[in-house]
Amino acid sequence: ASLIKGSNKQIQHVGVSNFKLPIRYKVKNGSELLIETAVTGSVSLEANKKGINMSRIMRSFYKYANSQFNFEVIEAALDDYKSDLESLDARIQMRFSFPMRKKSLRSNLEGFQYYNVVLELVDNGGQRSKIIHVDYVYSSTCPCSLELSEHARTERGQLATPHSQRSIARISALINHSQSLWIEDIVEICRAAVPTETQVMVKREDEQAFAELNAANPIFVEDAARLFCTQLELCNSITDFRVVVNHQESLHSHDAVSVLINGPT
Repeated sequence: ASLIKGSNKQIQHVGVSNFKLPIRYKVKNGSELLIETAVTGSVSLEANKKGINMSRIMRSFYKYANSQFNFEVIEAALDDYKSDLESLDARIQMRFSFPMRKKSLRSNLEGFQYYNVVLELVDNGGQRSKIIHVDYVYSSTCPCSLELSEHARTERGQLATPHSQRSIARISALINHSQSLWIEDIVEICRAAVPTETQVMVKREDEQAFAELNAANPIFVEDAARLFCTQLELCNSITDFRVVVNHQESLHSHDAVSVLINGPT
């Protein structure tokens, strides 16, 4: 304790951030993907302790580097370095870009859509939480602008285009300990809520189909949050969740945002 500089206080998180290694993940269809993953591992540091041996976190993780990763393996890695460092609390975040094949709307072309994903395990005084974060990118057409464009066409004989924009929903879901949840499940939940996901492979007929899909699903940022909520509530594998929506406005020089939280976590 005499070596401590500054206030002799507890530090909630201390560790290593963004160290990278290739990790094997099992996907829902039973196959396996090798994906570069950025890992953040941290522990709490009690008052009267100078610091931690940070290399132990990396060594604990590399011990499981050849395993096929899921939350059970993440828990084993966390157990190891939490024990080695004699800490009360610990956390692991695994951040990667997850590929899924996506068909075009009409031409039957196919390409890879990539989803930013974070798997997070939190141990707070022995209470553990498994959380999955997924970014879903879609197009949002303003309902008001759609009405004004149609009014211009029918009443003024003027062709007008409603404004739409690339939009992002960050879904953070607390997983029920007795059940499993696939990344693909979260994506399908998002697609059911807001079907105007951005496209990968596009020919002219796909572009027309996408324009029709947007016109059939105009959406304000408040609508988006509630639509995602409706679908998430139907999933028994999810307990609490948070939806953060950002519509990157093409009309305005600012963004439109909404946050919806379900549950106490």
